[in-house]
Amino acid sequence: MSRSILKAGLLFVIISLFLNNTFAKRVADKTYVSECASCHLAYPSDFLPKRSWKKMMKGLKNHFGDNAELDKAEHKYILDFLVKNAAEGSTNKRAVKILRYMDKGKTPLRISKLKYILKKHDDLSDKHIKNNPKVKTLSNCKVCHREAEKGLFDDDDVVIPNFGKWDD
Repeated sequence: MSRSILKAGLLFVIISLFLNNTFAKRVADKTYVSECASCHLAYPSDFLPKRSWKKMMKGLKNHFGDNAELDKAEHKYILDFLVKNAAEGSTNKRAVKILRYMDKGKTPLRISKLKYILKKHDDLSDKHIKNNPKVKTLSNCKVCHREAEKGLFDDDDVVIPNFGKWDD
């Protein structure tokens, strides 16, 4: 009996490490990080579907009010990376849920406006985000999610500035 429990536990650990490592790879591309994280968090590519990344990359001249244009080679490389690692091809549970909550046929561009992301943050009020001078917006993920730059958004690791560890 104890041998079966040990085998099951080991299998669980191996699968968990694989899934976490697979997810973390989605933000580990050096070119993507160097270009995109110079202005904001290099969001995990599986937070959006292919159609969203394609549309976003077409509009870099006005990327949420900033000119984020790239040279042709970097543009192609980053677009290919994002499309290859978009939500549709991900086994990560968060990416699957993001797609499940997404309106069919829509092409979202703002991760902070995705239904799944809004649902995950619905316990938070304006005092935690909008009126919190250290947070200001849901798009400022890495302020509260300390492992966000590694692509990890575990609820247990959330620390909200001026409020401390989040305990829902």
